[in-house]
Parts: sequence; C-alpha cells; structure tokens
Amino acid sequence: MSPKTVPTDANVEAFLDAAAPARRQVEGHRLAEIFREVTGADPVMWGPSMVGYGSYRYISPANPRTRGDWPKTGFSPRKAQLTLYGLKDLPAGAELLPRLGTYTEGAGCIYAKKLEDLDLDVLRELIAIAWSRRDDPEPA
Repeated sequence: MSPKTVPTDANVEAFLDAAAPARRQVEGHRLAEIFREVTGADPVMWGPSMVGYGSYRYISPANPRTRGDWPKTGFSPRKAQLTLYGLKDLPAGAELLPRLGTYTEGAGCIYAKKLEDLDLDVLRELIAIAWSRRDDPEPA
C-alpha cells in the first residue's frame, strides 16, 4: 500500500471523463453508479487513479507495525482493464468470485477486460460485502 494512495480532493467525474479509451469512460461512469447505488456513499479519489468508497483502518498480517487507511472498496478504469478493489479480501466475497464472470486476480484486486464480462448482480453482492468491512482488529 503506497503512501501516495491516500484520499485526495481530485474530481472523480473529471477523472472518469478523462479515462481512455472512450469505452473506459462509459464503464467507469457505470461502475460509479453501481458502487454508489450499493454503498450510498460519494466516491473519493485515492491517489491519482483509484475511485474509492469508504475507508477502514488496516493492519498488515505480515507486519503488524504496517497499518494505514484504505478504501473499503473501489475501482479504476485503466486502459488495459478495469481494476476492482476490496471485493475478494473477505471470506464471503471470495466465496462469490466463481459466479462473477470472466476476470483475473491480482494480489489485492480483480481485473476485468470489459464490464460486460461480469455478472452485475454478483458484483453488487461483492460490493455490499466489502462495504460491510470493519477496521482490522488490533493484533494480539
């Protein structure tokens, strides 16, 4: 988790309007609608390229001294693919992933080449699970 990935005052709409190619603009705005519908929250830019919803305090399981704030869920309409954050971190979310559609996984995210490759009802369920996240407990 990079220190540059913190909430900013950047305009989410302007960021989505500038996405390339043009298909990513459409998909980015559609994702923003879906995330807003599920979370009821306004989006916030985290760093230069992540649209985030909510936040939680995390403590790294690998190094309990590593802690910080991170969006509960979010996305980025990147040129090569859509990147979705926070949807597979909790056990209930991981269980739903096989029903999501066509995607690949990274360390902490899900990548989809096109929004139409995903089952939007399952995506909504995953967002709701991520939104329910609480702060990580203090290590023992």
